[in-house]
Amino acid sequence: MAYDEATAERVRAALKRRRSVVERKMFGGLAFMLDEHMCCGVLDDALVLRLGEEGAKHALKRKHTRPMDFTGRPMKSMVFVDAAGIARDDALLAWIDQAVMFARSLPKKS
Repeated sequence: MAYDEATAERVRAALKRRRSVVERKMFGGLAFMLDEHMCCGVLDDALVLRLGEEGAKHALKRKHTRPMDFTGRPMKSMVFVDAAGIARDDALLAWIDQAVMFARSLPKKS
């Protein structure tokens, strides 16, 4: 698998004002780490979000979302948002803000 560079660039732009963001190849795509915690990423042309179990459960009720399941076993705290769900910049930013809030809620790694 790979990631869509145009989508990755949009995510980079959305995260550029955030400190402590590091890119890392992960899941066969690109992950964005915030304070050493995975926050979001890009796989093919879909946005990957780490929202926690409750956040993911609520996100899956929305259009253009699906469970992150590329190994045959869904990851309960993560979702995919398909390209149609992030076509508008405001939608992309809203999704990323949710993932940032979740990542910031996690304890600091030592």
